Amino acid sequence: MADPQSYRPSDIPKLPGVYRFYDATDTVIYVGKAINLKNRLSNYFQGNLAEKTYRMVHQAVRVDWTIVDTEVEALQLEFSWIKQYAPQYNVQFRDDKSYPYLAITSKEEFPRVFITRKSKRPGISYFGPFTHTWALRSTFDVVLKTFPIRSCTTSNFERAKRTKRQCLLGDIGKCAAPCVEWISKEDHKALSDRLVNFMSNGNTDIVPTLRAEMELASSREEFERASKIRDSIDAIERAQESAEAALPENLTADIVAIHHDGAHAAGSIFIVRGGAIKGSRSWIVDQSKSLEGDDEMGALFYSIYSQSAPTDIPAEILINELPLDATALESWLSGLRGAPVSLKVPQRGEKVEILATVKRNAQYSLIQFLSKRANDAAVSGKALLEIEEALDLSRTPLRIECFDISNISGTSVVASMVVFEDGLAKKSEYRRFIINTDEGFDDTRAMHQVITRRLKRLLDDRSVDEAEVAELGGKLSKFSYPPQLIVVDGGQPQVNAAARALAELGITDIALCGLAKRLEEVWVPGSSDPLILPRSSEGLYLLQRIRDEAHRFAITFHRSRRSKVMLESILDEIPQLGQARRKALLERFGSVAAIRKATVEDIAATPGIGSKIAAVIGEQLAAMSSQQVNTTTGEIVESK
Repeated sequence: MADPQSYRPSDIPKLPGVYRFYDATDTVIYVGKAINLKNRLSNYFQGNLAEKTYRMVHQAVRVDWTIVDTEVEALQLEFSWIKQYAPQYNVQFRDDKSYPYLAITSKEEFPRVFITRKSKRPGISYFGPFTHTWALRSTFDVVLKTFPIRSCTTSNFERAKRTKRQCLLGDIGKCAAPCVEWISKEDHKALSDRLVNFMSNGNTDIVPTLRAEMELASSREEFERASKIRDSIDAIERAQESAEAALPENLTADIVAIHHDGAHAAGSIFIVRGGAIKGSRSWIVDQSKSLEGDDEMGALFYSIYSQSAPTDIPAEILINELPLDATALESWLSGLRGAPVSLKVPQRGEKVEILATVKRNAQYSLIQFLSKRANDAAVSGKALLEIEEALDLSRTPLRIECFDISNISGTSVVASMVVFEDGLAKKSEYRRFIINTDEGFDDTRAMHQVITRRLKRLLDDRSVDEAEVAELGGKLSKFSYPPQLIVVDGGQPQVNAAARALAELGITDIALCGLAKRLEEVWVPGSSDPLILPRSSEGLYLLQRIRDEAHRFAITFHRSRRSKVMLESILDEIPQLGQARRKALLERFGSVAAIRKATVEDIAATPGIGSKIAAVIGEQLAAMSSQQVNTTTGEIVESK
């Protein structure tokens, strides 16, 4: 890695501009902008840098800059260079899927309407995107019935002209058949222009437009076409009656939200025109290496609007968080639109509610993206190989077990064990442990205990003759399958405690590591320094997923156990109930809440509980009805 001081420039101007960092291969690895280049660039050569910024400036070997006149010019040049160079340390969003558009080839002699997912080309008008293909198909069907311009390919159109035989769409009234001169070239072009105007208005005037088309067809004595348009109007009006939007009719805006989840983020947009949602779209951010503090909202805006037509950009854009360069972004968008554009963060009312919906949409897109990646066999295989290489393992860790401890101030201490095989969770083999705290408690002691207990079971099962078990028709315990790697949630202390347990049991063929939350560093036994895996590493991502799953599983068990302890303490306050009777009641009813709902006769039917004690229990629980137990936290709270 290069020493940043070796290429630190000394003649940086105090002017606005855009700068580029290059690595040893002369590849641009980061692009940034600044109002004052000297102040901004000097920050990269100070001490105490954030992790990814530190890595970037040490990977770079030089930096250059270009001076511009205004902040808006800097923003435009930055966007241009990010698109050109795709620097690895810049925030970059990618579309989470390819959305379909309705396209009209207005420049052709006989314009054509079709559905496409390809990138935009000049000479074609695009409308959309449509989130759901079925919605576009429905729109396409209405369009062809109302504006029957040709939708066939050039080869089919030319064949129909040669044979003087229209296709099926002409026969069923979904094409005016200019190929066989049912409609003149001029009239077909006019029909196409009306369709473009109709779609450009955002479909807000669909019913009046259809009525006008129906009357025009009727005046031309095209009664069959007029009746089809009438049926389309009826269907649309019925749909509008059953699905009224909960948005103000005068709302025309783009609503953009970004959702953050640790090292991942996603953005979504709802396109609202005339109080109706006309489309939505989501993007996933690739921020595995993006520098700390970079403007994700600005990068999202570039992904959304960099190739938009002026008519696609509304006068108002609602957002859930203000970009760092909001003023410059407004100027940039205004330049693209040719009219003023304002960015607003709503504080109350219906706009806040729909903004929350857009953010949830972004969250679900991120969940789907991460879920797809987690279940991708190729990605899982790559992750396992990266872990094998990073930890210098003798074999690929096809089975990984992860352990986590959960407690509150040393009470109700529990541990979890989760199992991942071939990079995928195997929930049937998850295990929970209650930690014995008679000899005191701390995280390392609890970790030593749970690893010891799990591995003792492994050693016991190893002594079993597998052939004999199979011959007798039995199955081995799930604890009998050894992991190739044990992961503990924690840093060096927890790893040392787990390593001590392995050594005491004489186990040397199972690898061990710990994943600490602070900087996501990987600790291995006997090392005074952690391993820092690249943030883009699939291996690190897999270890994080395993660790987070162990933590979730431990927290869930801890809450249920703490709740059960608190509930059982209520029964302890009834003098007539000893341990055997409390156990009998809980086994029969399952919880104190169920006992409260039971009649005295039901309680009396419990073994060991007669009618006299049942009456006492009913009275005592009724007297305690002012106290409630929060089953999530286990707290006893006073009802008001």
